[in-house]
Amino acid sequence: MAAGLVAAPLYTRDILRLAASLSEPAVLARIDGAAERRSSTCGSHIILGVMMVNGAVVAVSQRVEACAFGQAAAALMVAEAVGRSGDEVRAALAGVERWLKGDDAAVAAWPGLAALDPARSRFGRHQAILLPFAALLGAIEAAQGRAG
Repeated sequence: MAAGLVAAPLYTRDILRLAASLSEPAVLARIDGAAERRSSTCGSHIILGVMMVNGAVVAVSQRVEACAFGQAAAALMVAEAVGRSGDEVRAALAGVERWLKGDDAAVAAWPGLAALDPARSRFGRHQAILLPFAALLGAIEAAQGRAG
């Protein structure tokens, strides 16, 4: 590294705060749909359940075993999941994928996503970030399958 240049930190204060804010799994009155996802690149793992009313998420419970990026992404996801439909989460997941691949405008796909910016240049962290969104969509789809 050239003199005077300092590498940007991988784990910023914002990422570590988000990761630390991830709460224990909630106890839901009922689980309408559940999903389990694992990252093939890093081994991050999430088990997620949703309670739905009229096609929208009303409560989420998740157990997350992941790096700080995966935990931070799970905290961001769960903070904004209530009220979302499957179509909204599907669109958000696609937006997060585009953002990770370099589409700066796609940062609007989910509130708070910009906090995870240091991971964009580290492809090996992408699956950990996508995992909670994919699990949420899987749980919603499982709930819709039961309802239909």
